[in-house]
Amino acid sequence: MRQIYMDHSATTPVDPAVLEAMIPYFTDLYGNPSSLYSKGQAAKRAVEASRRKVASLIGADEREIYFTSGGTEADNQAIAAYMFANADRGRHLITSAVEHHAVLDTCRHLEKAGFELTVLPVDSHGLVEPETLKKAIKPGTTLVTIMHANNEIGTIQPIKELAAVAHGAGVAFHTDAVQTVGKVPVDVKELGVDMLSASSHKIYGPKGIGCLYIKKGSKIGKLLHGGPQENKMRAGTENVPGIVGFGQAAELAGQRMPVLSARLTALGRRLREGIVRDIPGTHLTGHPELRIPGSVSLCFEHVEGESILLPLDGYGIMASTGSACTTGFLEPSHVLLAIGVPHETVHGSLRLTLGKDNSDEDVDFTLKVLQEVIERLRAVSPLYNK
Repeated sequence: MRQIYMDHSATTPVDPAVLEAMIPYFTDLYGNPSSLYSKGQAAKRAVEASRRKVASLIGADEREIYFTSGGTEADNQAIAAYMFANADRGRHLITSAVEHHAVLDTCRHLEKAGFELTVLPVDSHGLVEPETLKKAIKPGTTLVTIMHANNEIGTIQPIKELAAVAHGAGVAFHTDAVQTVGKVPVDVKELGVDMLSASSHKIYGPKGIGCLYIKKGSKIGKLLHGGPQENKMRAGTENVPGIVGFGQAAELAGQRMPVLSARLTALGRRLREGIVRDIPGTHLTGHPELRIPGSVSLCFEHVEGESILLPLDGYGIMASTGSACTTGFLEPSHVLLAIGVPHETVHGSLRLTLGKDNSDEDVDFTLKVLQEVIERLRAVSPLYNK
């Protein structure tokens, strides 16, 4: 049976070239980068080479890149460690209603610890209006954290404008760019952000490795305490194979981006238009143009999203409903509710996110199968008006 993977916003397969680059650091070059002998120094050189590659992808200085265990850790450090380190300046932080739980839950944890939290609303496309942010900033506001692109609906936020609003009031700005780094051009200087989170496994690198960009001169504390690794910012022996894989994936992403982004944008548009054309009662979610290449997010009336996934999988098509991090739970998507999707429609959500190995044939087959699946499910739905 053919296998069609359409859940690249959840994770991606490791690229063969990435795996090849990693293997020596599991076997021959297994030294600890903190060691002075040759194997350790070889590992250290590999870590620094990867740091330069990741920095290059986002327009940063290599000394501003700190490796983490992934996007979640990077978000936690950017928000919690920053707020605690700057509590003398103020205890108010701002985020949006559509953030990933790695951001929202960290902000709510801080709120329970005595910090003040403002959660900004979004429009029907999931966008935060700069004017809305401007009105929310007040004396004591220390940090704004708003994601670059949403993991469920694919909408890309106007981060440059939002960061300018924050900086105009003397407030630091962090963005979770896990869904955009390596997929669309991301330049930290152009965006004007003080901190940015990224992850390897979204761009054909290994899981368990990510990074936090921290603008030089920013005052931020540690999240993990112990050794002096990562310029005394993140304790723990470095995940050398993972870091090497991240560096290789970053380099490949930068090389492929112009062509791949255009191809995925076209494929995504073809898939979206075909679904809306062939399946009545379909509602697209997210911004129609300002979105991650290859991202398709929609809701079907009178159908449960979870009930779509199993029959699709039976045909070899892998997708998700809402955020992959909440799949398996019955709670409705906080993102879809925030953009105004009716509660009864939220449960019929489906996310299809394309990647470098998807083809026109994959799209055509998915369109055919999805139409059959929705028709079959609606035929047994007591709510569907046949």
